Amino acid sequence: MKKILLLSDTHGYIDDDILKYAQQADEVWHAGDIGDLKVTDAIKKIKPIKGVYGNIDNAKIRVEFPENNRFNCENVDVWITHIGGYPNAYNTRVRDAIRANPPKLFISGHSHILKVMPDNKLNLLHMNPGAVGKHGFHKSRTMLRFTIDGDKIENLEVIEFPNRYPKH
Repeated sequence: MKKILLLSDTHGYIDDDILKYAQQADEVWHAGDIGDLKVTDAIKKIKPIKGVYGNIDNAKIRVEFPENNRFNCENVDVWITHIGGYPNAYNTRVRDAIRANPPKLFISGHSHILKVMPDNKLNLLHMNPGAVGKHGFHKSRTMLRFTIDGDKIENLEVIEFPNRYPKH
């Protein structure tokens, strides 16, 4: 069994609250818009991290992280990308590949809107953890925590912080 902390859209922001939850996980996954490698470097000091770059990420981040990251965690086929859309509205960049070879867990970021929903047509679960950085229109900063045990995705929790730093 693996405990996963899923976050996205840090936009260069990392704090002790995020790191406290990272410490409790076995792995941290980042769905893009990292913003600054100091974010992933801080996480790497305490836990393994898998991630992708997002549309705001610079060349240094794009060298370290791919656009798409597909891997197995336990017996779950996972695909992480930053701009991926969601069931019935996948981004054109990934839509055909998802239909041709759907993962069991499809993760994207970008929207700053936390969303977890099944795609019953493709038999997959879609997750978007929202945004945990302080830049954006979101009213609260969010992450997801869950476990993968064999082929089961379980114990899903939303972690929410007030966004005390709104940018307009």
